[in-house]
Amino acid sequence: MSQPAKFDASGLVAEQREAVSTDGTKIPYFLVHRKDMKLDGNNPTLLYAYGGFEASETPNYSATTGKLWLERGGVYALANIRGGGEFGPAWHEAGLGTKRQIIYDDFAAVAKDLITTRVTSPRRLGIRGGSNGGLLMGVQFVQHPDLWTAVDIEVPLLDMIRISKIAAGASWEGEYGSVENDPAVRAFWDKTSPYQNLRKGVAYPEPFIFTTTKDDRVGPVHARKFAARMEEYGLPFYYYENTEGGHAAGANLKQAAHTSALEMVYLTRKLMDEPRP
Repeated sequence: MSQPAKFDASGLVAEQREAVSTDGTKIPYFLVHRKDMKLDGNNPTLLYAYGGFEASETPNYSATTGKLWLERGGVYALANIRGGGEFGPAWHEAGLGTKRQIIYDDFAAVAKDLITTRVTSPRRLGIRGGSNGGLLMGVQFVQHPDLWTAVDIEVPLLDMIRISKIAAGASWEGEYGSVENDPAVRAFWDKTSPYQNLRKGVAYPEPFIFTTTKDDRVGPVHARKFAARMEEYGLPFYYYENTEGGHAAGANLKQAAHTSALEMVYLTRKLMDEPRP
């Protein structure tokens, strides 16, 4: 016995593809799209990944993504970048500490593959990630501002120089390294940390930054500081902070639904709607 379908999947197909990263490693990713998708570079596409803590990202049924994105003609991509556990401990360990740039290269490689194969284009490409995936979004935002039109940064880590001073950040040195005790780690994050690497005068996409006041894991400080720095530099952005909820979209289903609605409206307006005059 199964629950009723939450969206119409009859015209959809799922496939697995590979992108080639900067070191030649093949990075698998899943792609869900309409059977009649035209390879004209004009398909609104949402790319998601996590890339950390040996967490495996595998295909799953998402009613929200199905109803509000796929059913409306959007394409969804899930990237199995390094840092995760999809291919065992070595896949995770390849991106630990000062080796972490390869994780970010993997993600960019998938994005470029989607563009090269004309599934989408920078005009129609958006990216999404939360927590460690929010750090991933922040890095992509500053390193490749020309690759996407929408960047959804959820409950993120963004100030990697002061991570040990914010919420539970000191407990993750095994993943990110110790900025305070290892000069090589400090040097790496000096050139990689999103907050420290925002620049004036760069044509960044307009991001949606989401956090919660009561997030006791990464803390709201990361998102607040990033948004404040963008405001200081005169850069456009959207910001939403839920006063409840912890390290999640909300404290209950109603709050979570509200946050999801904000994110999907943002993605729809950025990637599906035509620019307003």
